[in-house]
Amino acid sequence: MADLLFIVSRSEPKRYMYLKHEYADEGKEVILDRRGGDRRRSQKPPPVERRHVERRHRDITPELQASGWVVLRRLAK
Repeated sequence: MADLLFIVSRSEPKRYMYLKHEYADEGKEVILDRRGGDRRRSQKPPPVERRHVERRHRDITPELQASGWVVLRRLAK
């Protein structure tokens, strides 16, 4: 698994391609931001919460909007 994860805004496809090419051989992972909003759009809560733990540790939205990309260090499991 890569130590660094580059997340690139979907509005920056050229930057995504550049970073993907630049770091292809260095064991770094470059992905497009896949978030499109919350999937649960219903006003009523689901009968059972399926998520046991929040996967995201911090909100990267402001950084992603400001620069178009974010670099995160992966935590060892």
